[in-house]
Amino acid sequence: MIEGVYKFLDGLFGGYIVQHPLFAITLAGFIIGGSYTLLYYFMTDIEKTKKIQKLAKEVQKELREAQKSGDEKRIKKAQQKQMQLMKMQSEMMKDTLVPMLLTLPIFWIFFGWLKRWYVEVAIVKLPFNFFLFDWFHSWYHSALRPDELGYLGWYFLTSYVVGMVLRKFLDMG
Repeated sequence: MIEGVYKFLDGLFGGYIVQHPLFAITLAGFIIGGSYTLLYYFMTDIEKTKKIQKLAKEVQKELREAQKSGDEKRIKKAQQKQMQLMKMQSEMMKDTLVPMLLTLPIFWIFFGWLKRWYVEVAIVKLPFNFFLFDWFHSWYHSALRPDELGYLGWYFLTSYVVGMVLRKFLDMG
């Protein structure tokens, strides 16, 4: 079954797979990062999320000020607000779970497909060693050098940037 999906992706991307790996992985990052952000946008209450984030900042500030003052009444009141906030944040986390679960199969399919083509292949090569590349390689025990970034690193960078730009464009905070 999955082999059929991989063959479909091979056909869809054609010569780009071998000749332009940077393009193929960038496109995968756009598709997955963009689909997650759009699903999140349409399936969650963005205004509610913004209100909870604002409330969290206010409660943290109130708690810090209460602790500085040493007033036990203020501290208890701020802690009660913090408990209510935690319940609201828990509900918000449940809302974010649905878009994640919907995009997870797409993510695993693309990663399985990309791994077949690009495992231990340098997708991006810098003219100098970059410590973040080396740190990233340690996550999955890559043999790539510190001046090279493989498909996994490039995918994460691409999907992160796409998600950030879409969030800004959609005014998601």
